Amino acid sequence: MVPPIPFLVCCGLLWIGSGVLSAKDVVRHVLADGFDFPVGIPDAKGYYKYRGYTPNGHLGEDWNGVGGGDTDLGDPIYSVAHGVVVFSDDVRKGWGNCIIVRHAYRDADGKIRYVDSQYGHLLKRHVKLHDRVKRGQQIGTMGSNRGMYAAHLHFEMRKELRLGMNRSAWPRDNTCYYHPTNFINANRKLRSSSKQYPIPVNTFHGQGQLGKDPRLKGLEVTVATSGLEPLEEKKPKEKNSILRGILSKLRSQDAKEDSEARKDSEEP
Repeated sequence: MVPPIPFLVCCGLLWIGSGVLSAKDVVRHVLADGFDFPVGIPDAKGYYKYRGYTPNGHLGEDWNGVGGGDTDLGDPIYSVAHGVVVFSDDVRKGWGNCIIVRHAYRDADGKIRYVDSQYGHLLKRHVKLHDRVKRGQQIGTMGSNRGMYAAHLHFEMRKELRLGMNRSAWPRDNTCYYHPTNFINANRKLRSSSKQYPIPVNTFHGQGQLGKDPRLKGLEVTVATSGLEPLEEKKPKEKNSILRGILSKLRSQDAKEDSEARKDSEEP
């Protein structure tokens, strides 16, 4: 068995063992300011859960339109929060078009956490690998995996950042998955800012367009605490504000000289 390789961030690059992956292995984006439902945003209006989440069983939720049948075919699917696309491909088999978006968010204790949202059986994908998306942005349309099922969205929330579309390699329980609706309801509104935080990408080995590098096999995704400082754009000082500062200093100096001159004239 290949021992886990530490997953470190240094100067914007991910260092794995003695090799270096590209700068794209970290994509900076704002923290999620909350989570909404992936259909009928923000509260899934016009949709219902046909099938729910069950550990060691159905690992996500199936969302259908209230019209039934294929009346929801082609309906918009939305990103549940700000995030980065870490998978966008046609998996075929029982999946069809799938998208996975990775979100960074601040938990109740103030710690930065990561979670993946997965969207399956799509008719169309509107985003590509490493795209940065916003909460409520349309990323695809509801599909049926080429008529294999009645149109619906299969939706998952994952804790395990190495899972990707290789579900059979990981435990099918709460160690790898969240109950999607419970997670969303617990995180509807979160503290965020304009700061850009690093979000790890390319963590799926041998899946789709990504993960071909053999160094990713057995990758341990434990993001280092150093080198993860958020970036915040500093606004350049306006020329007018600099000018105001100079004029203010000159006025203060003139006022001081006038005061001293008055004192001199008042002395006997």
